[in-house]
Amino acid sequence: MTRPKLHLEMDAFRRDVSQALIKKGHDVTRTPNNDVAQDFSDEYQLLWATSHRRILLSFNIKDYIRLAKLHPYHSGILLANQKSTRPAPLILVLDRILNETAAEDWVGQVRWINEWQITTSDC
Repeated sequence: MTRPKLHLEMDAFRRDVSQALIKKGHDVTRTPNNDVAQDFSDEYQLLWATSHRRILLSFNIKDYIRLAKLHPYHSGILLANQKSTRPAPLILVLDRILNETAAEDWVGQVRWINEWQITTSDC
């Protein structure tokens, strides 16, 4: 079982979330970085994440559902509604996902972050 790695695409990047996950020992990248500029397309970000075997987290639901159909062999897409996602619960859920799933389970999958429900006692 290979631990999944995560890429926070431009719309989903939050420094506090990224730093907290890295501090917990997870391999997390983000847009922008040395390979992916801030103005690169969603498609480029997905292809970059796939080439680096990373699950891509996005709040850009409509575009990534379309891109998943166009590129069905991606390394995984995790979607979330930005309006209902606060940093502390997001960190907990992402930590759970990265600890409880395998990279192999994500190939070609589009999943919703709310599949890993948390309770307020978890926060």
